Amino acid sequence: MARDHVIKINISGASLKGFISPNLHLISYLEELILHGNVLIGTIPKEIGLLKNLKVLDLGSNQLAGPIPLELGNLSNIIKINLQSNGLTGKLPSELGKLIYLQELRVDRNKLKGPLPASNGSNFTSSAYGMNASGAKPTGLCRLSQLRVADFSFNFFFGSIPKCLDYLSKTSFQGNCLQAKDPRQRSTALCGGTPPAKSNPAQSNNKHRTVEGRAKHKSASKPTWLFVLELVTGVIAGSLFLVAILAAIQKCKNRSSIIIPWKKSASMKDHLKDHMEVYVDTEMLKDVVRYSRQELEVACEDFSNIIGSSPDSLVYKGTVKGGPELAVISICVKEEQWNTYLEVYFQKEVAELARINHENTAKLLGYCRESSPFTRMLVFEYASNGTLYEHLHYGEGCQLSWTRRMKIVLGIAKGLKYLHSELDPPFTISELNSNAVYLTEDFSPKLVDFESWKTTFARSEKNSGAISGEGTMCVLPNSLQSRHLDMQGNIYAFGVLLLEIISGRPPYCKDKGCLVDWAKEFLELPEVLPYVVDPELKHFRYEDLKVISEVVNLCICPNSSSRTSMKDLCAMLEIDIDTSITAELKASSLAWAELALSS
Repeated sequence: MARDHVIKINISGASLKGFISPNLHLISYLEELILHGNVLIGTIPKEIGLLKNLKVLDLGSNQLAGPIPLELGNLSNIIKINLQSNGLTGKLPSELGKLIYLQELRVDRNKLKGPLPASNGSNFTSSAYGMNASGAKPTGLCRLSQLRVADFSFNFFFGSIPKCLDYLSKTSFQGNCLQAKDPRQRSTALCGGTPPAKSNPAQSNNKHRTVEGRAKHKSASKPTWLFVLELVTGVIAGSLFLVAILAAIQKCKNRSSIIIPWKKSASMKDHLKDHMEVYVDTEMLKDVVRYSRQELEVACEDFSNIIGSSPDSLVYKGTVKGGPELAVISICVKEEQWNTYLEVYFQKEVAELARINHENTAKLLGYCRESSPFTRMLVFEYASNGTLYEHLHYGEGCQLSWTRRMKIVLGIAKGLKYLHSELDPPFTISELNSNAVYLTEDFSPKLVDFESWKTTFARSEKNSGAISGEGTMCVLPNSLQSRHLDMQGNIYAFGVLLLEIISGRPPYCKDKGCLVDWAKEFLELPEVLPYVVDPELKHFRYEDLKVISEVVNLCICPNSSSRTSMKDLCAMLEIDIDTSITAELKASSLAWAELALSS
């Protein structure tokens, strides 16, 4: 405090949940806002740009989404900005170039894309910690003459690294889609065909004219025999293509497809937007409860009770009068982005989830599908104890005794065995990790698949050109109807999850790096195996630890084809892990107290 004014807020690593209030700008004398390492969701309020006295803004390691506000360019006294390790999207604002006192900028490990907003012309050179101009006027990040530290790594930036930033470490640019030889960049597949750096338009036009001129000259000088050869080749190729088309049509007639009524007209787009109906299977959703948006709006307190978020979805907690507590997943997509693929996938996903019925999997209660306002939601039974990730890493690991962790391990294994081998066709979790495991009041695990829309959107975009029209019908190929299955991926992820449960460490951390790499040296030597165990645990059973290590080694086997099935892995765990009261008593004299707490 100074002159009765708040000048610093530092609430880092406190498991703080919720949104960042736009009213923070009312603390007009604030110089430092540090909310690092919490569980904050939502977007960064643009009102933060009104804090004219702010010198340090640290919102790193949260779960923030959405774009970086352009208004941050108004923080005229800012020295440090840290937005790393969130889920921020969009482009890096060029307005940040107005921050003449900025010395540190960290935006690594987000989902930012586009070129780095920095331009200084060909006469611009870098100095030790800043930039010197000799002619051209710098723009964007090239104006930051005080910038000493910057990290743009592990995003989706494309183009070239600006010359005015070449004094920075090469690791500051790794993990992107940049045209750089030295730093490690993402593969072309991960970059999704990211456009290269923009070239000089005049040069491009000149090159185009030159190539075009050469082509015309070549064409004019072709001999007659070459034209005849090209004509014959074209006719043969056309005939083969026609045969292939006829064969494909015949094949399509001999197998079932999802058929979507599609009325062709001059205003097809408007017609689809207003009247699109998709018929997948009249029997598919008949046994699934359909909620109205109004019902869910009331249950979720006007959709204000947000308990989770991702770029693709929001999760609300709700309560129905006289019924169970709900977890409502709302798919974040605009109506104009919704297409026939996504509609088919949505209904297929509802049908897929509705057939799952096991004590260790989340129970789908119903869905919501409305046009005005556009709504697509999935409704699950709520697990009141939050995620396994929260208990392991946000200061609540002490509630998870060894026996309780072993019960959670067995529950997850049983759930995966059910999904992989007892369901027909089988089902896999899109992203199996500790955030995909919810815990009930008695700490029973429930497997959820809230992240399936990530792969769904990707498949939809990838196959957007594969739709075909047959008269008044739109036919979706059978190859796109089935849900993506990755059993081997689930098994590997299960091994990582087991390590996370017994060690209390996240799958990746800066100090120890990758959890699997860190644990390998202990897993192979019985005498040091106990070093893997979470130090917060007062006791553990070595027999349990031994079988866990054996299962982990089978799961993380580099050769995916030789990995043991979940059915066999579950059997190993069920036979050798003892979660009885007797085992608990033998392991520790403190067990009575822990058993009393867990009962």
